Amino acid sequence: MIRNRSIMLFLAGAMLGLAIGPGNAFAGEAVEGTAKADKLEQCVEPTPVMRRNHFEFIKHQRDLTVHQGIRGSKHSLAGCIDCHARKDASGKAVPVNAQGQFCAGCHEYVAASLDCFSCHSAVPGEK
Repeated sequence: MIRNRSIMLFLAGAMLGLAIGPGNAFAGEAVEGTAKADKLEQCVEPTPVMRRNHFEFIKHQRDLTVHQGIRGSKHSLAGCIDCHARKDASGKAVPVNAQGQFCAGCHEYVAASLDCFSCHSAVPGEK
């Protein structure tokens, strides 16, 4: 019984992997140097500050936006996406939370949850 369940789970995982593999989930692989951030020396704050505190900046911006209607500050999530999203060879934006991309890469490295994009767009210009 347990062996059959294990086999079924393995097959289901393999089928899911085929269904949403890199070729199917996104238009293509991101091209290095196509994000605005790739051409900058630092982010809206010095790099060490952003690495350590970006989630605090985003959280405080969220509170300003939701409670006071203030949008467009230098710490907005939309600004992050606009600057850090790379494009594929066809010029289409690759989501920042796609495997190996900006947000996903750092969050995987530190084993942190990346749930912003369950509600928010991971590419510029989408609502």
